[in-house]
Amino acid sequence: MNRHSRIFLSPPHMSGREELYIKEAFASNWVAPLGPNVTAFEKEVAAYAGVKGALAVSSGTAAIHLALRLLVIGQGDIVFCSSLTFIGSVNPILYLGAIPIFIDSEPESWNMSPKALEKAFKWAQQTGKMPKAAVIVDLYGQSADYDALLGICNGYGVPVVEDAAEAMGSTYKGKACGTLGKFGVYSFNGNKIITTSGGGMLLSDDAEALEKALFWATQARDPAPWYQHSEMGYNYRMSNVVAGIGRGQLTVLDDRVKARREVFKRYKEALRDIPGVGFMPEASYGQANRWLTVMTLESNQTSITPMQIIEALEAENIEARPVWKPMHLQPLFAECMYFTHEDNVSISDRLFSSGVCLPSGSSLSVDDQQRVIDCVKKCLTSR
Repeated sequence: MNRHSRIFLSPPHMSGREELYIKEAFASNWVAPLGPNVTAFEKEVAAYAGVKGALAVSSGTAAIHLALRLLVIGQGDIVFCSSLTFIGSVNPILYLGAIPIFIDSEPESWNMSPKALEKAFKWAQQTGKMPKAAVIVDLYGQSADYDALLGICNGYGVPVVEDAAEAMGSTYKGKACGTLGKFGVYSFNGNKIITTSGGGMLLSDDAEALEKALFWATQARDPAPWYQHSEMGYNYRMSNVVAGIGRGQLTVLDDRVKARREVFKRYKEALRDIPGVGFMPEASYGQANRWLTVMTLESNQTSITPMQIIEALEAENIEARPVWKPMHLQPLFAECMYFTHEDNVSISDRLFSSGVCLPSGSSLSVDDQQRVIDCVKKCLTSR
């Protein structure tokens, strides 16, 4: 039996300041949804990101759902979406009865390919099936190339939802990720760079739209002395206790980004000279938070596969994970269209087949990271 303590992929990392805000919530009896921590957390996140407003909700998925509804996405509408992502980017499209069309990644950033997006728009124009929105993902904490992507989307009059669920603390040309589209989204799930245990945030400069999203997120209750409802709503608001955790976490966000970037740097320095090993590149236009360090294995230089690395790590009680399985490969979306970066070349497929997400937590000790490195080296050099 392996006696080593478990090394997790991306565990929560508390600062110690969270408890102060939680105690305030209990002392004031604000333990139900809403309350001073929620209001303050929204203002603090908006100020950090540099937007006019933010809405604290129960998950990043809920925030995407609200954003798409604000864009009047409905039954049969088309929404373009990054393929290489977590399904939370896409499920809200289905909630609204809309149809996702998937866009490949580019090799420079692993995010949505402007070339593939342009191909999709040309198809849409020719067929009369123009999308009503595009969901662009900032994968593993790295910004997509928004000058190129927004240039295309704006040219066709299509608004963008920036799914920055994994990218809080990252930047694009000096601007915070989450602020580059009509709406932006953060996630505070337990594995994110900062956490509220579960939760998300919708960001925008459109105060009127956020007010409408707030109405829907609180069960769409009309201003009446009784519970009256004229529209469909959701139970999507963040609780005051959870928001207190977020406030404490937000104070150390920059430290967490720095720590994860150091984790990435140590992996790269230790493993980059092994034949076939590469890493997710950092695009020149911004700074990634390195939420997860992703290593790639080139099959023409090594016979070791990502799953062999993952299994070897698991045998040492170390958690690792494949790269997200692209949405166009998911059984749920088997009938959906997909536009590749190049004809007959899918970058998303290549990254899925070659990538390994290594333990990347900001609390990962140098000794524990060395355990990971030693295991990976042994696996790659022993065959």
